Amino acid sequence: MTGAVHPRVCVSGISTWNQSLVDDLALYEELGIHTIGVATRKVESEDDIARVRSSGLTVANVIGVGQAGLARAMSVAAEVRAPAIIFTTGPAGALEWDEAADRLESSLDEVLPSPARLCLEHTNSLRVDVSFVHTLRDAIDLARRLDIYVCMEINACWAERGLSRTIVEGIDRIGIVQVSDFAVGTLSTPNRLVPGDGDIPLRRIVDQLLDAGYEGVFDLELVGPKIEEEGYRGAIARSCVYLSDLLS
Repeated sequence: MTGAVHPRVCVSGISTWNQSLVDDLALYEELGIHTIGVATRKVESEDDIARVRSSGLTVANVIGVGQAGLARAMSVAAEVRAPAIIFTTGPAGALEWDEAADRLESSLDEVLPSPARLCLEHTNSLRVDVSFVHTLRDAIDLARRLDIYVCMEINACWAERGLSRTIVEGIDRIGIVQVSDFAVGTLSTPNRLVPGDGDIPLRRIVDQLLDAGYEGVFDLELVGPKIEEEGYRGAIARSCVYLSDLLS
């Protein structure tokens, strides 16, 4: 990879889904990556915690899935000194949306306030197994109610009605922004692309975020068959170049 990675580019551990933490750290060093998101699924021991802490990398966030993974994510975040935690709500099951939100509020009462900023991620509506919040607008509304923050997943909200207005009105609640691309006509999920390879108007959306005053990192979260086919090194390197150029 040529050129330095922009200071606000972060690479999520999700982007190397089938690779070990040891191999991740070696790849980050090779590509000159300085800021990462730690996936709890890859941190299995105190040795793994020590590896992250001694790597010299900045840990921008820790990501866990569902309410069941939140306690683990909070523990890992404390160990690696991460300022933010990304989590999803978990499924609603037979509950209506508002009932599920009430249940989430009750569960968060047991862990808040948290030393790390909690960022609620909204998901593609096909992923009802991991969340009942599927729009950025709903995520921001719920975050205000719970007094937490939002992980804005561009891949899941780029086609929402009134996105620019939602960004402006909710910028105080957007704690992390996840970046990847999507090809119109794709009928499976997750099946993301390297930024710039698909149809998401990333330049427009990133500009809207910056103009609204977003000051956080842009977290590359690449996952799916196209990423596996290209290989992690190539996909991450190209993503860092594209996003660095966009932010510059």
